[in-house]
Amino acid sequence: MNALDSHAVENTSCPISGHRLLTVHRERLLGTIKNTKCILDNLIHNEFLCTEDAEIIMRSSTKTDQVRKILELVQSKGEEACQYFLHILHEAYDAYFDLRPWFKEIHYQPLEDIKKIPVLNTDPVSKYCEKLRDELERDTKFIISYTQGEEMLLDDMYTDTLIEIMNDRNESLGYLNHITDLFGDHGVFNEHAETILIIGDAGVGKSILLQKLQNLWSRKELNIEAKFFFTFRCRMFGVFKDTDNLSLKDLLFKYTCYPDKDPDDEVFRYINHFPESVLFTFDGYDEIQSECDLSKFPEVCSPEEKTHPLLLLMNLLKGKLLKGSKKVLTARSGTEIQQKVIRKKLVLKGFSKDGLTLYANLHFKDRSYRTLVLNQLDANPYLCSLCSIPLFCWIIFKCFKYFQAVYDQCELPSMYVTLTNVFLLMTEVFLNKRIHPGPLKKNNRCQSETFRLSKQTLIGFAKLAHKGMAQSRFIFDPESISTCHIAEKDLGLGFLRPVAHYDGCGEPSTFEFLHLTLQSFFTAFALVVDEQVDSKDILKFFTECDYSKSRCFPTFPSTSCLSSSKPRGKDPFQNNEHFQFTNLFLCGLLSRSSVSLLEHVVPPIMLRRKREMLKSFLSDTVKYHLKSLPRTKSEQEGYKIHGMPTFIWMLRCIFETQSEEIGKLTAKGISANYIRLTCCNAYSADCSAINFVLHHYRKSIGLDLDNNNVNDYGVKELQPCFSKLSVLRLSVNQITDSGVEVLAEELVKHKVISVLGLYKNQITDYGARMVAKIVEECPCLRILKIGYNRITSEGGKYLASAIQKSKSIFDVGMWGNTIGDEGAKAFAEALKNHPSLTNLSLSANGISAEGGKSIAAALRENSSLHIFWLLQNELNDEAAEYFAEAIKVNRGLTHLWLIENKITVKGAKLLAEALNENSCLKEVCLKGNLLSSEDEKAFETQKRLLFN
Repeated sequence: MNALDSHAVENTSCPISGHRLLTVHRERLLGTIKNTKCILDNLIHNEFLCTEDAEIIMRSSTKTDQVRKILELVQSKGEEACQYFLHILHEAYDAYFDLRPWFKEIHYQPLEDIKKIPVLNTDPVSKYCEKLRDELERDTKFIISYTQGEEMLLDDMYTDTLIEIMNDRNESLGYLNHITDLFGDHGVFNEHAETILIIGDAGVGKSILLQKLQNLWSRKELNIEAKFFFTFRCRMFGVFKDTDNLSLKDLLFKYTCYPDKDPDDEVFRYINHFPESVLFTFDGYDEIQSECDLSKFPEVCSPEEKTHPLLLLMNLLKGKLLKGSKKVLTARSGTEIQQKVIRKKLVLKGFSKDGLTLYANLHFKDRSYRTLVLNQLDANPYLCSLCSIPLFCWIIFKCFKYFQAVYDQCELPSMYVTLTNVFLLMTEVFLNKRIHPGPLKKNNRCQSETFRLSKQTLIGFAKLAHKGMAQSRFIFDPESISTCHIAEKDLGLGFLRPVAHYDGCGEPSTFEFLHLTLQSFFTAFALVVDEQVDSKDILKFFTECDYSKSRCFPTFPSTSCLSSSKPRGKDPFQNNEHFQFTNLFLCGLLSRSSVSLLEHVVPPIMLRRKREMLKSFLSDTVKYHLKSLPRTKSEQEGYKIHGMPTFIWMLRCIFETQSEEIGKLTAKGISANYIRLTCCNAYSADCSAINFVLHHYRKSIGLDLDNNNVNDYGVKELQPCFSKLSVLRLSVNQITDSGVEVLAEELVKHKVISVLGLYKNQITDYGARMVAKIVEECPCLRILKIGYNRITSEGGKYLASAIQKSKSIFDVGMWGNTIGDEGAKAFAEALKNHPSLTNLSLSANGISAEGGKSIAAALRENSSLHIFWLLQNELNDEAAEYFAEAIKVNRGLTHLWLIENKITVKGAKLLAEALNENSCLKEVCLKGNLLSSEDEKAFETQKRLLFN
């Protein structure tokens, strides 16, 4: 656009010439407009062109030539025709979607007279897009993930969860600001792949996130260029038989939305020609359970050819079909998927503290009642931790509402401290739906009475769940439900919900459990109450380790099958997550606290036998598992064991049993000075399980929980074992000042902490003040890592002052805060004559020459510091001069890193000269400063001055 047109665009009072716009932007229009039918239909209908004009245009052999001819004819008809032509492009949204950015660039506003002329979108592709949007908006308007029989608007109840961006090494790159940023470039580690992977634990909100994306797209509020949006649940691909075959066209149109009045297959041709206009979501990849051997099917890359639906899915995800289309795939944590198909990986972490508060605000409109609920949660860290998982939060909030409505109380019974107890409570709430006494009467029945009266109903659902779990089946037809003697009236209780049968008809003739975890719960219930299940048979899901029969973790192997061909070990805590939950609930149902409830449903003698069998099995398994953990020994930390995610599952099961005997046995079997549980996908609720075992440990111990999802609630749950923790690493765990307050109170009380890791959390200056208290009052503290938080100069001063007073501190990491020059000056004071500080990092803290000079001056009076990192600051030659003077007299420093500052050849020369007077300093690293390759060559003789 030339200056004249730019001026016209900016000056909104001056109308833009349509004729001129078509002339200036001709090339862009020729390259973008791919549909001429809609334009011609409207131009002819409103008499800007005649049928003879259209015939002339259609004689052109290519679309580009047709568009060129239209432009010529429209411009020859005058300004009004040009303005209406632009109006057609603007109003036929889906037909000319690719021109939306252009209209924004030119600040297009149609003239009032032109607005009055109607635009009819006759393009089959556009009509299909409109139908797709309408259907998706209708299907996603209400929350469908956790509810049946009640309608809750998505916009009224949806709450953002934490979405962490991971690189290909599973290292955190921070969090998404909003779900619309999902398709951004940040975090992309494989540009050749097309699938965005979203992983997370059961109930963390994967399905509801996809529903929100779909809803935003349907309302044209998703900032992504996609004309088509196709949504699938992965479990449907496991329902098909070996003999079933589908083409891509069948999959798109038979199982989602069928294009009306498209005899020429123009929609499908458009999709094949422009795959970049297509967005797919595939929900629950881990739920694919199939014995189908795909290796016997030939590879199919043609969109017209039929093949097995699973192979069709594989080829879509690999990019062999519709290469260039966008895909979002969800799966549970631990699902194995080859990196080569993943473009970007995200991890759902559940609700933050603010998110939980917002979710509570949406559920409880009455402010006083909401406050009572939140206060009760705050008083019970475990319950609050469970509420960070949206599914469990929904269950707990439903129970709160039930007790308030039926029992006129806003507190849950105090016994509900395990996940099993919470699911038992939910079961009671659902069972009481059909016998609600009415608004004028309160329900006085106890939980055991409710279970006794509903025994047959519970057994029916339990049998259905058990049969399905044994066969890895999650969809149930009416015949299966009838076989388990589940009455039609019981279908409305909420345990099951209807789903469309995968026959392309969309009829709700099949059912699934409310959530896979609920099926696991009822499966465990069946193992306990079914008299035909022998005591030994209750362990079947612990020992379900024949992975040649049970394909537990779908993957993308080099062959054409979905499951890993590598057999897995016999560790019973390595299993499918739905098996793991079954085992977890079994431990809870056979715990001592559940006996009084279940003895009304199952004979006490049988219940006792099953409890003894489980207890014996767990005891033996715990011993075996602990012996098999990797164990190393170091001079500083002693014996260290490295627990895997399976170790977390073991602790969860032990916690559900509430067996002090097994807890003591586990603590005794640890026999180590240090437990490393990094990257184990541990949630805050797991800290109760960790504490349940560690509070039996007699000696001091180190606990490393870096890179998990512990947050402030987890810190509260760990309180009882702080008296034993000599090492506590909680880096990358979303800990805020609230959690640090708890840490400060407990660690200062017991004074045994020697290592504290809080790197990459959300700690502000207030939290830094609390950490400073720990440094000052804990005489054993040697190592503090508190980098990449939100600490400014104020917090830096508190920490520096505490470090100055500490006689034990050895290593301090402050990388990635913003303490600036004021904070640097405070640390300079701390460095003067410090007796013990050996390692210090103040990298990436916004320190300029002013702060650098203070630090350098302090080094002249310091002999303890050996390693000093000052990377990624604003240090220049002036600061380098001061550091050079310090180097001449300081004989303690061995490593000085000044990488990525603003030092030039002048500063480098001063440092090089200073090194000639200091034989103790092993290296000064100046990589990434303002020196050219030629400049660096001048210092080749000074081997201790490094540039790479």
